[in-house]
Amino acid sequence: MAPASSSTAVHMICLCICFLVSFLAWDQVSAAAAKVPPGITGNISRAEQAVGFHIYYGQSFKVIKNGVDSKSYLLIQESSRMATRTKYCTSRIKSFVIPLANYSADTISFPVSYFELLGLLGSMKGITSDSVASQCVLKAYKAGQIEKINYTEPQQMAEIAAHFISNTLQPQACNFATFSPQVEETALQKAEWIKYLGVFANLELRANQVYNQVKENYNCLTNVAARQSASSLKPSVAWMAYDDGVWSFTREKYKLQYVEDAGGENFDSSISKMSYNISIPEDLDEFHAILCTVEVVIDETYAADPVAYNLSSFLQNTGLEDVSCLAFLTSKSLWRYDKRSQQDALDWYDGGVSQPQVVLADMIEVLFPTGNYTTTFMRNLAKEEVVVSINEDMCERDINTPLDPTIIPC
Repeated sequence: MAPASSSTAVHMICLCICFLVSFLAWDQVSAAAAKVPPGITGNISRAEQAVGFHIYYGQSFKVIKNGVDSKSYLLIQESSRMATRTKYCTSRIKSFVIPLANYSADTISFPVSYFELLGLLGSMKGITSDSVASQCVLKAYKAGQIEKINYTEPQQMAEIAAHFISNTLQPQACNFATFSPQVEETALQKAEWIKYLGVFANLELRANQVYNQVKENYNCLTNVAARQSASSLKPSVAWMAYDDGVWSFTREKYKLQYVEDAGGENFDSSISKMSYNISIPEDLDEFHAILCTVEVVIDETYAADPVAYNLSSFLQNTGLEDVSCLAFLTSKSLWRYDKRSQQDALDWYDGGVSQPQVVLADMIEVLFPTGNYTTTFMRNLAKEEVVVSINEDMCERDINTPLDPTIIPC
């Protein structure tokens, strides 16, 4: 027995050294060139556009370097000796045995649709909030297959293999893992985080397939929009939100890119002042002048009850008495991205993140309306379009069946 024990010890030391060398070398590994050792082929993923994570493959383990929380996740194959002998839980390294036996998620502003695209809802055991924009998660929750959990309760969390979070400021146990596609700047970078989750489940091939379908459809729609806008004037678009008497124009890169990819034009970027207090006459007058120059407005104002937010709400918030010059009202092109919601959870921040090709199709219809396409996320406020309230009865598939990405004809 002694030789076997010695051999095991040597094997463990080699594995640990291999991991530590990989960890220390991460600064030299780029997202475009995460190395794969010789002999490892097939079920692997690489981050092509996303910059928030890198993936490294060993013979019986994988390492994810997460740029959001600056941690390295050592993922050990359950069939390996290492799985029962190695456990890391430090400020920089955490380890998990894969494929995960189960998982939970901090579902406050969390895109659970990535799990659906991978076919992993059947393994979900807990959510921290039922305010979630997914009919199938709601179906499983109402059926008792998913429970509401308290992430601060150690006994509850001990039964969970991995708890995925997006808020890195909260206290974290050893089984917490950060999943934050929202930090990426572009829509396709955000969508590529499906590969990150796929690694935890040994579902890289599925993740690659979904991402490739999403990317190809997105690029196809971009090309269609480019040809369409080449023969017409590009509509000028403003993203804006109201809060406590102040209107602010949004300059988030992914939103501006949606406009450009859909064939539109973002309102004058040379305007340096981005916020206007409507209680100040000079601000109100300048704000009014800007609104008179745009053809499309997307109102991002937060509403605890999206159903109650309507055209009157918008007009009251603007403080304007004369709206005769507002072309976006005349042409009925005032929009919000709250068309699909459940309580105050918007699908824009869920399915809209994992499937940006659908958002782009919506934006093309917003800028160049045909009347032949029904938007998924965008609601026409000027036409008093109603909110679609998400509920469990809308889930028509088995939760163990992967959700196929929506491919828009182009």
